[in-house]
Amino acid sequence: MHYSWDWLIFFKPSVTGEGLYGMMLLRGLLWTVALSLLAWTLALGIGLIAGVARTLPNRAVRYLSTVYIHCFRNTPLLVQLFLWYFVVPELLPLEWGNALKQMNPTANQFLTVLVGLTLYTAAKAAEQVRAGIESVPRSQKQAAMALGLGTTAAYRHVVLPQALRIVIPPLTSDFLNVFKNSAVALTIGLMELTGQTRQLSEFSAHPFEAFIAATFIYMAITYGVIVLMRRIERRVRVPGLLGAA
Repeated sequence: MHYSWDWLIFFKPSVTGEGLYGMMLLRGLLWTVALSLLAWTLALGIGLIAGVARTLPNRAVRYLSTVYIHCFRNTPLLVQLFLWYFVVPELLPLEWGNALKQMNPTANQFLTVLVGLTLYTAAKAAEQVRAGIESVPRSQKQAAMALGLGTTAAYRHVVLPQALRIVIPPLTSDFLNVFKNSAVALTIGLMELTGQTRQLSEFSAHPFEAFIAATFIYMAITYGVIVLMRRIERRVRVPGLLGAA
């Protein structure tokens, strides 16, 4: 059976009346980029707090952060997403649950994926931050304390500036995972890039063109992120630290 390639399909109007097929991909890409950037920004903040908490002398704080990290790291993202979308609204007070169910469906789906993806990614980022902090020689923190700096000041001015530079490469990998993991949004109905690609392939009967285009879009964005983060890594590298090499 011979397949007829038609790359002009992206400039043809959709049978659903949603505009050109190419615009469907563009809308999906915008959802993916917005979701990934916002989730990673929030995850970095939460992961920084949780990662620092795992290295503090307070046992209760360490225990709470450890429980959070292990719970979210050791369960599949898809399971967590289904819990946030289907189970959590039923466990909330009636008014809150009804408010979630009556939200605009797209907004509800976006917020659900944002929460799930943020907390899942933050748990991984926290482990990277912890590893970065522990790679900084302990003598530096002790010297800072000896100079009169408290724990907060020692972390802020001595430990974290070095640790965050060290963990840039693994954090870059985590960001790429956020971008790729955003495809799970399709499972609860959010039409991000993968979802729009599947719709395009079904409506246009041109699956090869649709998925090849989506593949190149994913590759182009991930490569751009890698190039950008490598430049940042070179600019902030701490001379002499193995982790930054």
